[in-house]
Amino acid sequence: MREGRAMSVLTTRDPEIAAAIAADEGRQREELVLIASENYASAAVLEATGCVMTNKYAEGYPGRRYYAGCDHVDVAERLAQERGKKLFNAEHANVQPHSGSTANMAAYFAVLKPGDRVLGMRLDQGGHLTHGSPVNFSGKLYEFASYGVDRETELIDYGEVARIAREFKPKIIVAGATAYPRVIDFQRFESIAHETGALLMVDMAHIAGLIAGGVHPSPFPHANIVTTTTHKTLRGPRGAAIFCRSGLAKAVDSAVFPNVQGGPLMHVIAAKAVAFGEALKPEFKTYAAQIVENARGLAAALSAGGLRIVSGGTDNHLILVDMTLLTLTGQQAEDALRTAGIIVNKNTIPYDPRPPRVASGVRIGTPAVTSRGMKGPEISRVAKFILAALRAADKRDELGSIRARVAKFASQFPVPGVSDRG
Repeated sequence: MREGRAMSVLTTRDPEIAAAIAADEGRQREELVLIASENYASAAVLEATGCVMTNKYAEGYPGRRYYAGCDHVDVAERLAQERGKKLFNAEHANVQPHSGSTANMAAYFAVLKPGDRVLGMRLDQGGHLTHGSPVNFSGKLYEFASYGVDRETELIDYGEVARIAREFKPKIIVAGATAYPRVIDFQRFESIAHETGALLMVDMAHIAGLIAGGVHPSPFPHANIVTTTTHKTLRGPRGAAIFCRSGLAKAVDSAVFPNVQGGPLMHVIAAKAVAFGEALKPEFKTYAAQIVENARGLAAALSAGGLRIVSGGTDNHLILVDMTLLTLTGQQAEDALRTAGIIVNKNTIPYDPRPPRVASGVRIGTPAVTSRGMKGPEISRVAKFILAALRAADKRDELGSIRARVAKFASQFPVPGVSDRG
């Protein structure tokens, strides 16, 4: 009821924003969201995200604030810290970073000086902007070398990682990806880091929920620093966290505040605590396993339908699909699917001849549809919708017909945080 009253106030005071929010609610109900980095936060997470703690300035850390009146936000932050540490078996947690990029920036600042050497995954082969892209702060402040995947297997070439690390001698090796569909061998990365005298940092933003659910190996026994977003597979609010070994706690905390950020977003930190609490429940393990099962089922169905799946399949929540056999670019495929009510994103594939704004592939993920309760039979339907839309990419009438069928199908499945309000 409280959310309903709040929306009625917004409708009266700012009808334009209220209309945009209502329209996006409708979009989320009627479309199939298959963007690998998107998910649906629960009603409890949304309530915390919109709570009165947004009013509180709380620079500093619990018990060590620069403002009075922080007693209750201290409770929320301590809960987020403790639940995060318990969820991942981590020694220290900083839950203040506003975003994954900010978390990575702070992690670098904690242990690096400008100009230091870092080894990360190539952006066009699955890495992230903050893993050394020259247009990003990471590539501007530090000297990066990059590793990638084998041209034939499209899997991380750990031999190449080791060879580059021996020659380049980085201070940090960064493991983790945004578009890599296979298990990452953190133990192998640790061995390479140890051999070359580097620290190991893992960016687990995409797979954090899978790690929490026990369906992907954990980086925590192996990494010095682990960063993550709190949305994506974790189903939390938009935000991030940094975990590290206790010996780096002071450096990490100082890097977040006062070096990178000022006042933390206490309402979002409260929501992070809620999300971590939800992920600690036994049913979250079932959810994480279903994400992977759905991704594998979708990859198999699309492959059977004639599409080439990068690396031949998936071990996690995402699939990279090569559009070359359909003579489509990634952008054309994204546009066709969007017209049909299926939301994905264009994405480069390994050794892609096309630029990122065009790309040769699309990235497809199953966290959001899994959150809506879809399993094997429904995933088969989703695959059929995708294949039909791609084959009708230049036929707007046919895409419109598919969109109507998609909307009818999607509307049968509740959207967490939207359908269960009130």
